Amino acid sequence: MSVKIILIYFLRTLGIILGIIVLYAILGYLLPFIEVSAKDDGEQKEIPIYIYTNGVHTDIVMPVKNELHDWSAKIPFTNTTSKKTDYNYVGIGWGDKGFYLDTPTWADLKFSTAVKAAFWMSESAMHASFYKTMTEAADCKKIMISKKQYLELVKFIDAKFDRDTNGSYILIPTKAVYSDNDAFYDAKGSYSFLNTCNTWANDALKAAGQKAAWWTPTDYGIFLHYK
Repeated sequence: MSVKIILIYFLRTLGIILGIIVLYAILGYLLPFIEVSAKDDGEQKEIPIYIYTNGVHTDIVMPVKNELHDWSAKIPFTNTTSKKTDYNYVGIGWGDKGFYLDTPTWADLKFSTAVKAAFWMSESAMHASFYKTMTEAADCKKIMISKKQYLELVKFIDAKFDRDTNGSYILIPTKAVYSDNDAFYDAKGSYSFLNTCNTWANDALKAAGQKAAWWTPTDYGIFLHYK
């Protein structure tokens, strides 16, 4: 095979890769504007939840405990560094294990981590963070939902946790926590550039009958519907 033919194949391959990247960027920006409307179940909206982003990952934040569900029974306070038990809210997100443990901010992103995450080459994880209070801001939006909607949300989130033989969530032993109030757990599913942590959070809102983007790989695609 001549050098010319090799160069042609290389340029074609490079063109295809760049084309995919450009198309992904365009669709990642435009498709989130297609809104999936909230579904009103006719019940009183009495349970507060929040969508919260750290600039990379979007979490669904819920009461730690109410008459419908007690998250602390499956996500013990003792799994956090602080061991405190006076938290009132828990934020939960799903994502690539490498992204979660090695990329708390975009500045920490490594090329190897990005490649593995984008192409189904690594495991996934759940990230749980406890909070005493929640304050609405550009990165944190409050949503009131009904008991029925909340139960659907709990069902959706609970199903993503991996479990041991006793049915308990599997804690990931690591010092790569973001603060003294969080912990990581093994999760089900594969992360990819088509199914990101924000895609999952967006789907969680859909499961609870709330406004959401038709599809989004970014937190921006979620929050633009909650300005």
